[in-house]
Amino acid sequence: MAMKFRESELAHLYLDGLTGIEIGGAAHNPFGLNTINVDRISHTSLGFELYALEQVRLCGEVLPVDVVAPGDKLPFADKSYDFVISSHVIEHFFDPIAALKEWARVATKYIFIICPLRDALESDKDKPLTPLDEHLARHAGDIPRLDTDEHHSRWTCESFCKMVDHIGLEVIATENPDKKVGNGFTVVIGL
Repeated sequence: MAMKFRESELAHLYLDGLTGIEIGGAAHNPFGLNTINVDRISHTSLGFELYALEQVRLCGEVLPVDVVAPGDKLPFADKSYDFVISSHVIEHFFDPIAALKEWARVATKYIFIICPLRDALESDKDKPLTPLDEHLARHAGDIPRLDTDEHHSRWTCESFCKMVDHIGLEVIATENPDKKVGNGFTVVIGL
């Protein structure tokens, strides 16, 4: 039986009528917005094949990748899209501060993020929250970079917002828990 998560009312409130970039979009987790899908892996890579099989298992289809690029090194001009959106992706970035700064570089209005709660996955249960000092050390290059697909960070909504505030971005709305997937929190950043 095909399964899709519902669309996000909060995303539609802020992002309807705008054009954006979705980082790591998936067919089973649609937003129903005017976006291009950016992913670091293409349809021809083994990693995408495995992910595509999972999407087909969940909902019977695969969301095409429009642009192949790392989500923290986007091939777009400054302020070229209205927004950047991601769901259950930012925790995969070793340096989420770099990703947020990159998203703020290309977006003119909003960054919209759904991030899993610290215990959303069995593999994350009982792992500690990632402290802000560690994120700052990763961003400064003081901790060797890990290029793996794991969850590198775990937050609460409050600790994520503290990180966003620390790098000079403004949180304008939150939803905790999120009403889309239900196992995370939503943060909307105004630019």
